[in-house]
Order: sequence, then C-alpha cells, then structure tokens
Amino acid sequence: MSDLVARQKQVIAPLFEFETDEPVVASEGSFVITAGGRRILDFACGIAVSNLGHQHAHVKRAILDQVDQVWHSGATFRYESLVRFAENLRDVTPKGIESFMTMNSGAEAVEGAVKLARKVSGRQGIIAFRGGFHGRTMGSVSYTTSKAKYRQGYHPLVGSVFIAPYPWPFRWQMDQEAASARALEELDYMLKHEVTPGEVAAFLVEPMQGEGGYYPGGVTFLQGLRDRADQHGIMLIMDEVQTGFGRTGKWFASQVYGIQPDILAMGKGIANGLPLSAFGASKEIMDAWPAGSHGTTFGGNPISCAAAAANIEALHDVIPQVPKLSGHAFDRWNELHGQFQTIGDVRGLGLMIGIELVQEDGITPNPEALIALRNYALDRNLLILSCGPDVNIIRFIPPLNVSTEELDLGIDILADGLAAYES
Repeated sequence: MSDLVARQKQVIAPLFEFETDEPVVASEGSFVITAGGRRILDFACGIAVSNLGHQHAHVKRAILDQVDQVWHSGATFRYESLVRFAENLRDVTPKGIESFMTMNSGAEAVEGAVKLARKVSGRQGIIAFRGGFHGRTMGSVSYTTSKAKYRQGYHPLVGSVFIAPYPWPFRWQMDQEAASARALEELDYMLKHEVTPGEVAAFLVEPMQGEGGYYPGGVTFLQGLRDRADQHGIMLIMDEVQTGFGRTGKWFASQVYGIQPDILAMGKGIANGLPLSAFGASKEIMDAWPAGSHGTTFGGNPISCAAAAANIEALHDVIPQVPKLSGHAFDRWNELHGQFQTIGDVRGLGLMIGIELVQEDGITPNPEALIALRNYALDRNLLILSCGPDVNIIRFIPPLNVSTEELDLGIDILADGLAAYES
C-alpha cells in the first residue's frame, strides 16, 4: 500500500471506489500518468466529464488568465466570465433555453430545475422514470432509481414523486417502438390511477439514460412526453447532465431527437473538469421565479465559468467530428457483437455507447464478465467504467477529441479481453 493510500484512509470517508491505488500525477490528452510512470488511456473521462480530454490548451489558458483576475465572488459582484459563459451557452442550447442559473454539480442542477418547475407551475407532482439517475442529494435521490442502493437507508424521501417505466428494448426483448409504446401506456395509466395531470409540475427524464444502463429514449417516447406535457400544462425537464456538450453527437441529445425541453439541466462536461453546473429555461419561465427563491454560494465560480466559456468555444470544432468517430466505434462494436456471445447488446448515441455483457442464454446480465474485462483492460493501461443496475454494461465514453488510433487501441484491448474471457 502506498503512503498516499494509507494517509487517505485515515482522513477521507470510504465512500469512493477507486479504480486503482496508483496515484495520478499528470495528464495529457486522452491519457493520465501515474506516479509509477504508467500512461493509462482514460476512457472514463472523470465519469463523462473531460469531453476535451486532459490539459486542453484553450481551456487551460482561460483558467490561468482568470486566476490572475478574480477567483471568487459569491454572487456579490458582477464579473465577465459568468456572462460570457451564459452567452456562449445560449448559442448552443436548444431554441428557447436562453436564461440560466449556475450551480456546482449535476444533482444541484436537477434540484434547481425541479424547484423552478414547482414554483412557477404552482404544482408539486414530479414524474421521473425508472432507471434514471439524477444525483444523490436528498432531493435528487428521490428521483433516482438506477440502483435501489442509492436510496437505501434514506427514507422518507421527497414526496409527490412518481416513477414511471422508461423504454428498455433489450431488457424487455422488444424493439424500440414497442418498448416506447409500452412505457407511454404505463404513463397514461399512472395519470389515470395515481396522480391527476393537473397536479404534475414536470416530467423529469434523461433523453438517454446514463447510470441506469445507457438506454436511448428514442423519438417516439420523448415526443410522447412532449405531447402529454403540452396537453396537460406539464413542464418537460431534460436531464442532460451526462448527455450534454457533444457526448451524443450534437450539443445536446434533445437536439438529436428534435424534442424541445422546457427546462434543461446540465453538468459534467460543462467545464471540462472544473466544478460547475447549470439549468436553463426561457426568460419567461425564469423571470416568473421571484428573486431569492433559489441561490448558491459557489455556483458560477469565476474560474469555472471561464473554463466553461472556453470549453464551449473549443467544442465548436470538435463536435462536428463526433459522428464519424461514433460510426467507426459502432462499426467495430457491432462486429464484435457478432463474434462474442458475451456481448448481448450494443446501443447508444455518439460517443456514449453501452455494451451489455450477458451469460450464455443471451439475456441474463453477466457482471462477472464486466469485472474480468475491467481488470484485463486496466492491466493493459485502459480505464473503463460500468453502469446498469446489474453492473454488467461497459460505459464506453472516450474523449470527444480522441484520435482514431486511440479509439482503436481501446477497442482492441477490450476485444482481446473478451477473447480471453471466453477462452
């Protein structure tokens, strides 16, 4: 055990599950470098945060420039980086998302979005969807159902929260359209039997589930939510904390599907690694929220905002390349799907790809295979993450500016690992 690990165990709560005990001392591009000199290909990206990889020059320059000016204000003074970030953000968010509130984390962005919907609508009911992950604070964990353990021991949770099914084609052994129809039918039953539409402030949904299993929502399901929201005066909150900032091939997954949210929650890739989140809506909705109804001390930190503004500027040149990289990755994973019986499904959008590992029957989750593959990859200097309630899905999330050679290197390592597992 290294001295750093021993020291950490004495002072840091044992809540984090680290991938390795080797300390990281440097990073560049798609790689992190350990104290022992290992160059590890980072396909975890800080849990889908470092969309531009590590030490991106334009973002780093903006951070250093801001450090020389001011690094904290606490909503007491006005400063340029906050406004520049919001202006840049307005240029890339879905039409009508034009006024923003800054926070620190994705969970806070979701909490703020829900508070906004409840306050402005005068309604209290929130309908979230099974398998969704929206954070771990007491409010956001009330909407989170990706794993029951995230809620275990914290009841009673926030009230007036209702959980409806989300379409899971592979798990239900249906195609996307049939799964969407089933999920929407169950939602209609909920609105008939459990909560009247007039009591519902918002639908809270990930357009593609993250922690819950990398299931894309699909046009039919999301348009069905939009139609029901319009019919009943319900707000549609899109949680794009993980899907935002180019991860799915466009700035936001709602743009991939052409579905307009009323409120948009953002985080993770927003500042390429610095702590920042935001939620946005139309000026009409935001201006209906009285001053003092919500607040933050550190949200919108000047350095984080400078990084986020620069991050958006840099992503303008990167996101157009994502569909080509995505197509290459899907071609390779679909080929491997045909070669290895351990792969049950390949799904996703852009460079947010889920590879579900299964047992010999082709459907039963295989978490043992996932553990073996993660260990195999890390031994060969590749870092990957998992997701799904059974922890059997590879969360394939390389940097958006990954080279084709690096992309192939990562897939080659995983292909070799699958071959070793099945041998």
